Amino acid sequence: MSVTTPRGFRAAGVAAGLKTSGAADVALVVNDGPDAGVAGVFTANRVKAAPVLWTQQVVHGGVVRAVVLNSGGANACTGPAGFQDTHATAEHTAAALTASSARLIVGAGEVAVCSTGLIGERLPMPKLLPGVRDAVRRLSRDGGRPAAEAIMTTDTRPKTTVARGSGWTVGGMAKGAGMLAPAMATMLCVLTTDAVAGPDALDGALRAATRVTFDRVDSDGCMSTNDTVLLLASGASGIEPTDAELTAAVTAACDDLAQQLLADAEGATKQIAIEVVGAAGEDDAVEVGRAVARNNLVKTALFGNDPNWGRILAAVGTTAAVFEPDGIDVAVNGVWVCRRGAAAADRATVDLTDRAVAIRIDLHAGDDAATIWTNDLSHAYVHENSAYSS
Repeated sequence: MSVTTPRGFRAAGVAAGLKTSGAADVALVVNDGPDAGVAGVFTANRVKAAPVLWTQQVVHGGVVRAVVLNSGGANACTGPAGFQDTHATAEHTAAALTASSARLIVGAGEVAVCSTGLIGERLPMPKLLPGVRDAVRRLSRDGGRPAAEAIMTTDTRPKTTVARGSGWTVGGMAKGAGMLAPAMATMLCVLTTDAVAGPDALDGALRAATRVTFDRVDSDGCMSTNDTVLLLASGASGIEPTDAELTAAVTAACDDLAQQLLADAEGATKQIAIEVVGAAGEDDAVEVGRAVARNNLVKTALFGNDPNWGRILAAVGTTAAVFEPDGIDVAVNGVWVCRRGAAAADRATVDLTDRAVAIRIDLHAGDDAATIWTNDLSHAYVHENSAYSS
């Protein structure tokens, strides 16, 4: 259940001393081929971390042999020196991998770099680079879980997944518990596949998958500077799936990871699915769902087990979506508490004792629909983000 489940991949996770806790903080994923195609999607935040800027260039080249990731420092807002640190990390990783194997020749331009942690501070390179060398020495087919553990920050558990095709596989790992908002993917994620697929096929599958999974997780409305999702293909299975087959498997892997991220969101006591139906267009459905997901009054009400549908309608009303205010229906956990923009079933009959919450909003304006996933806003979220610098 990891990035090394597909054939042709090795991984490692080691402690380099970047985290004061002494926990693992450097991960490495290596594609042994025979192919090395790649696709990537990145944060839409205009303030992009140095590793994002570097990896965007690498992905544009269409070939990635390795991904080196660190927690314990985002290397964001660190200026030209921070970019040089990223470049040096890629060069160091490439040299160490090339020296480790007579058959593996890797250039710095084939190494993607990802970082996560505190924004605004330089990485301790005298610790990071030896950590990279240690990770190279520990690469193995069993290294997927240690790698997933090494990229954790405020995560309480590692997040891995596998989706199987016919004779080929997609594996993945992700991290993310805060700053989970869309416009790319909301976290760091490495996906691998042993399918035969070139960069164009990988790009199409990844963008289709992230659009309906990671891009619809909206935990706290805060977009990171470091969000990166990479899809690497080794071709080791010798099987070339159709575009539809590849997209389906990548989407399944992304959906599983997205739900794991939401389940581990900082301080969350509720996992909320906001389904918007009857929309004039998919964009309208997404806009309405996101407005409700980001509404602090809705989120705090659900934390308090209060199905306050008035707050939901007020959030819907802030959007530019097509609807008539007196034509909206709202259900919470199957109880239609609002019909035609007014009170319906007694909201006291809504059971909110379980973690899972389902909100359904019918705009009665068309035939399109979309679902946005979010969580409640709790005391623990406030504590976590006041006690931890990020």
